[in-house]
Amino acid sequence: MSISPAKTKQYITYVAEEQRLTAGKKGALVLRFQVNEGFHVNSHTPKSELLIPTNIAFQPAAGVTASPVEYPTGTAYSFSFEPNEKLDVYTGSFTVKVPVVVEAGSHTINGVLRYQACDKAACYPPKSLPVQVLVTAK
Repeated sequence: MSISPAKTKQYITYVAEEQRLTAGKKGALVLRFQVNEGFHVNSHTPKSELLIPTNIAFQPAAGVTASPVEYPTGTAYSFSFEPNEKLDVYTGSFTVKVPVVVEAGSHTINGVLRYQACDKAACYPPKSLPVQVLVTAK
């Protein structure tokens, strides 16, 4: 049984970069994402409760203590389907920061970015994008 491409299509790419931090000191993981051309995703704080916010959640990782994720401010856009209302969205590239304290060594942190992508005509079902962050602390 194969999975149809429509079910696996992602509208965001995670730009993986190895992170280097100072062991035992507060630092931040910097995660970069790229929204596909012609699409936008709701920000972490969309203007309507009917919209699904962009959110990232991490599994606990030994040797890593994380603080709440810091999301960027979205950009206010109005769309033809709701011209009098501005929605708070991410387009192009956006960066999420995760304040952390990391013990010495190499660590792998796994998480999932949950988002809802839209184009000018429609919004699509929510998606989950696996995220893996490699961190070295010295």
